[in-house]
Amino acid sequence: MTDKKALLLVNPNSRSGNASISLIRNELDRAKLLYVELPPGNAEAPSQSILRYARDVDCVIVGGGDGSLNAAAQGLLDTGLPLGVLPLGTANDFARTLGLPQDIAGAIDVIAKGNSIQVDLGDANGYPFFNVASIGFSADLAMSLTEKAKKRWGKLGYGIVAAKLLASSRLFSAKLEHDGRTEILRTLQLAVGNGRHYGGGMTIQADATATDGLLDFYSLEVDHWWRLLALLPSLRAGTHGKWDDVRAFSTKDLSIKTRRPRAVNLDGELKTRTPVRFMIREKAVKVFVP
Repeated sequence: MTDKKALLLVNPNSRSGNASISLIRNELDRAKLLYVELPPGNAEAPSQSILRYARDVDCVIVGGGDGSLNAAAQGLLDTGLPLGVLPLGTANDFARTLGLPQDIAGAIDVIAKGNSIQVDLGDANGYPFFNVASIGFSADLAMSLTEKAKKRWGKLGYGIVAAKLLASSRLFSAKLEHDGRTEILRTLQLAVGNGRHYGGGMTIQADATATDGLLDFYSLEVDHWWRLLALLPSLRAGTHGKWDDVRAFSTKDLSIKTRRPRAVNLDGELKTRTPVRFMIREKAVKVFVP
């Protein structure tokens, strides 16, 4: 991919964003990748920057976690520019779904070689997401886990805050409509996945990919929070759908309603609320992969 120019977007608030910028520049130079950076103090949203630079660059490199990718999603959709991922976040779940190297040098080598695939995106009320959407416990976790805690504690931060939240979590009611069916349930968490991994170590569905044209749904319908301890190995492996208190299926289109509006977490960012309609955008974005 030599002689092509990239728009470099590094999230300074990601876990290792600011600390890595010098290394990123050095590695881009080593790989002979041309790039343009935003001016200091730029405050526009990543998708806006992508639109503004679209005619001047050949691809976009995003350095950050899943939330950083989410912030660039609409701009990538609108311009059709290919995406290079530098995993600088706390969990980097979408990067792991694609099998990307977790080190900067390795990730830049992938971009330099130029091999790419078309990946799907999820859509929630018109908001695109790369990896996973959730309602309930995970959305509450996203509201409670500050950027400061993520930077300081990393994945451990998820566990510390999650343990506190679990002790006070309550089931809520939801109505699902999908594939000509209507289901009423009480649940601790609903999740709709486009990728395979989420939450810094959990698996949405064991054989899910970001290219299969499907959304993978699950609902944790546990009576007591301590039941999750028994479920944890299956949640990590993505085999939780075999449990009686977990509802799981795959679909292309799903609507969820709740008694009162509830926050919907998209790739770690709270973007919309219920009622929410989820759809799949097949082969929506080109991404550089090994």
